[in-house]
Amino acid sequence: MAPPPFRSAARWEHFAHGADVGLRGIGPRLSEAFEQAALALTAVVTDPAGVDPARPVAIACEAPDPELLLVDWLNALIYEMATRGMVFSRFRVALDGHRLTATAWGEPVEPRRHQPAVEVKGATYTALAVARQPDGLWHAQCVVDV
Repeated sequence: MAPPPFRSAARWEHFAHGADVGLRGIGPRLSEAFEQAALALTAVVTDPAGVDPARPVAIACEAPDPELLLVDWLNALIYEMATRGMVFSRFRVALDGHRLTATAWGEPVEPRRHQPAVEVKGATYTALAVARQPDGLWHAQCVVDV
């Protein structure tokens, strides 16, 4: 019996969790899973395909383990979205031990065009997991409070 095919394409997905939203980033590298989790965050608010990656925003955070780093990363994005009035559609994440440096590209929210569905209040520790799966892909997930 042949092993399951290796799926190298990074992707994101949502999963149901009561009144909140679970999000998961999947990628061949941990940094790609974090990028996809950020894309899933945007998708909670609006369709990422409708967001012009026109303006870069630098983000850095540090945490003692990958799970806490994921929550810090997503909360940093939520902070930038709220304070800058922006949505993001492109991400580049670099991980160096417990430190994350990233650039998020996006644009100011235009309610008529972006039609924001909800406001994300924060990333939580609920269903928090960051791990390499048996198929070799990294999964980075948590629930966000909406």
